[in-house]
Amino acid sequence: MHRMTSTQARRMRRPVLQAAIDAGAKCVQADPDLFFRADGEPPATWQAQRAEAIRFCHGCPARAACEELALRDGDGNSRVDDLVRGGRSGSELVALRELQAQRLAAAITADEASDQEWKVLTGLAVELGSEARRIPARSGGMPHQAVLLRQQGERIAELAAQLAVVRTARRARTGWEVAA
Repeated sequence: MHRMTSTQARRMRRPVLQAAIDAGAKCVQADPDLFFRADGEPPATWQAQRAEAIRFCHGCPARAACEELALRDGDGNSRVDDLVRGGRSGSELVALRELQAQRLAAAITADEASDQEWKVLTGLAVELGSEARRIPARSGGMPHQAVLLRQQGERIAELAAQLAVVRTARRARTGWEVAA
């Protein structure tokens, strides 16, 4: 996996950021306790552990994606320094989130819209697959089999067209000039 820049991470939607983390984060192989302060842990112990966690994150190719998700998720606390995510302490995340509040609000709104759009896309794809596998059956008083097949073909074409419209709009909005 190649190293992602902060600029690239800011332009991505939540599912892509999460996929980048899942595919290449170094912390998957680390003790998760490294990144969180234990209850009652002395400040000096946590400071040393936090510094180690931050050093660990700086070599990670998914660091920018992790930081971006931490900012969007609202991780960190201005009153308690108790975690490291994306190579930043909780207090650093709070300060950065305050500086980037407007951008983050827009990104979160776009993530939510993208999630709704994804639900529409998957719903259409499932419906299209179900319709394509369905075998039209006639019963008493129903039209001839050829009529049923024609109606089914029309429904499949209608679903495929709806799917193409949503995909094309989504790809254009996310920077794909030509649908792949």
